[in-house]
Amino acid sequence: MKTLKLFVAVALVALTPACFVARNNINTPLDPDRLALLVPGTSTADDVLGALGAPSDVVQLGRRSAWRYDHSQKKSAALSLLIVTMVNTDAQADRVWVFFDEADVLTHMAGTFEAQGARYKLPFQD
Repeated sequence: MKTLKLFVAVALVALTPACFVARNNINTPLDPDRLALLVPGTSTADDVLGALGAPSDVVQLGRRSAWRYDHSQKKSAALSLLIVTMVNTDAQADRVWVFFDEADVLTHMAGTFEAQGARYKLPFQD
């Protein structure tokens, strides 16, 4: 009986630290309300810089340009039982593109905002 209790105690101690959660953010979260302040045909590159900060990437399109803003969030959860480890990672991203003409006036903009949708889930959860 003592052996069984000892085995159960050792098994519980061995399995207690068997899970983890982790979160990884890349770049500053993008705010859709700040994007709404920008008006195509009126806002300038300086206005965009003031509202959204420095872009992740700048693409030259002849005499025009496009700026890309990115933010991603990744959440992971894992369960490890002796020799089996189950890990699930959910990665979601925000992305905004803004386009400028030759005079650095905003012509077009578009964005997706999904980063806040990242969830912690184990592999066997829906």
